[in-house]
Amino acid sequence: MSGKAAKRRRVIVGISGASGFSYGVQVLRLLRLLEVESHLVISAAGHLNREHETDLSADDVAAMADVVYPIRAVGAAIASGSFRTDGMVVAPCSMHTLAAIANGLTDNLLTRAADVVLKERRRLVLMVRETPLHAGHLRNMQYVTEAGAIVFPPVPAMYARPQSVEEIVSHSAARALGLLGLDCEELPRWGETLTLTRGRNES
Repeated sequence: MSGKAAKRRRVIVGISGASGFSYGVQVLRLLRLLEVESHLVISAAGHLNREHETDLSADDVAAMADVVYPIRAVGAAIASGSFRTDGMVVAPCSMHTLAAIANGLTDNLLTRAADVVLKERRRLVLMVRETPLHAGHLRNMQYVTEAGAIVFPPVPAMYARPQSVEEIVSHSAARALGLLGLDCEELPRWGETLTLTRGRNES
C-alpha cells in the first residue's frame, strides 16, 4: 500500500432563515451521494422554516450530515481556519445572514464559518433568497462578491424542463455544489445532456 490515504473532501453547509429549507436538505443529500463529508450548522430562524416548510424533525436533518454544530458553538472546528475544508454553501441564505457576512459580523457559528472560509480564500456559495431587492441588499451582494464569495440565487433552470418542485430544487443544489468543484452526474448540462430544440418557424 502507498503512504497516505486520500483525504476525504469536506464541505460546510449553513442553513439560514430564508424560505427554501429544502435547498439545504438537497445539498446534504447530494453530498452524501458524492461521499463528501458534510458539516452542518442551522440558524434558529432556519429551524423555524424547517418546521413551517417541511415535515422533517431536527433529528431527521441531523442524520443527513456527518457532523452537526449548535449555532452558538463559536469554538467549533469550522470556526477555525486551521480546520481544512473545500468550502461552504449557505442554502438558503437570508438577507440577514448575507448582511452579517458582508460586514464581517460573526456573532454565531454560521456567519463565523463563512467569514473563515473567506479569509482562508476558500469558496463560499450563498444561495440568496429574496425578491424584490433594495439597494442595501445589492450593496451587500457586491461586498461579499468583492470579498470572494459567489452569490448564487437559486433561479429555476426552465431549459431543463423540470417536472416537479423537487427537480427544480435538486438542479439548483447541484449547480451550487458544482461551484465548489463537485460534479453531480445527474445534473442536466446544456450542450451535453441538453440541446436546443429548433421550432419550424426559427430562421
